[in-house]
Amino acid sequence: MIKSVEKAAVLIEALPYLQKFAGSTVVIKYGGNAMLNDELKKNVIQDIIFLKYVGIRPVVVHGGGPEITAMLEKLGKKSEFVRGLRVSDAETVEIAEMVLVGKINSEIVKLLNFYGAKAVGISGKDADFILAVKHLAKVQEDGVTKEVDIGFVGDILRLNTALVENLLDKGYIPVIAPIGVGKDGATYNINADYVAGEIAAALGAEKLALLTDVEGIYRDYQDKSTFISTLSLAEAQVMIKDGSIEGGMIPKVEACIKALAGGVAKTHIIDGRQPHSLLLEVFTSEGIGTEVVKYRRYISG
Repeated sequence: MIKSVEKAAVLIEALPYLQKFAGSTVVIKYGGNAMLNDELKKNVIQDIIFLKYVGIRPVVVHGGGPEITAMLEKLGKKSEFVRGLRVSDAETVEIAEMVLVGKINSEIVKLLNFYGAKAVGISGKDADFILAVKHLAKVQEDGVTKEVDIGFVGDILRLNTALVENLLDKGYIPVIAPIGVGKDGATYNINADYVAGEIAAALGAEKLALLTDVEGIYRDYQDKSTFISTLSLAEAQVMIKDGSIEGGMIPKVEACIKALAGGVAKTHIIDGRQPHSLLLEVFTSEGIGTEVVKYRRYISG
């Protein structure tokens, strides 16, 4: 009887969020170890389907960094990163497309459909969805900012959201591989966090949720007591500039900044290793992970 009451309490806690978010769009960046562990994979898929069946419109953008790295290693190629982005020559981007579109995207679609959703996999090449341009990474050398060519890594020049909007309107869950095409026909590997942030802004999403392999953002990753539960857009920009946020966390935070600037209400960086982390973030008062918001509300005691 007690367990039944506890279950009811959980549902009641979720009620205001169910009412608030019904009909809204939530963009989910699915990546990290939650894509590699079968049990975590099942949890994430179930979370996404739950969102769909309570009236939320989920859009999934997936990464695939660990699997791309593994494939490159099998083929004798080493991975190099600049500011969290993979340096990609022509062969690397071809391998990345094979892994992202041919393997990971189709697997996610298969799982979503198996567990009761209607999912459709697309890449940025479909219907000219993502028009890309070469990304030049900005690095600091001796106090001077320089632009570095890191190969076939792209920035989004334009999004044709009609395809995604049409799928959402017809009840499908779009599953998006972060591959774009340039005006010259070149293929570009685009960081999945950036794609998710841009899509969230373009669709007018209510939320952007980025699944990763850490609990969230820390002021000092060596000191677990410095965990940040809420971060403002301005604070995030300062932490990137002063180096407190570095490596693979940079694209995630920059994606949050882009989404917030584009009108998304809240963005979340959450630990995809925790079972049902997506539902805990959306439907509980405490939430988990770090939320990045446009402005923090300070309450005087």
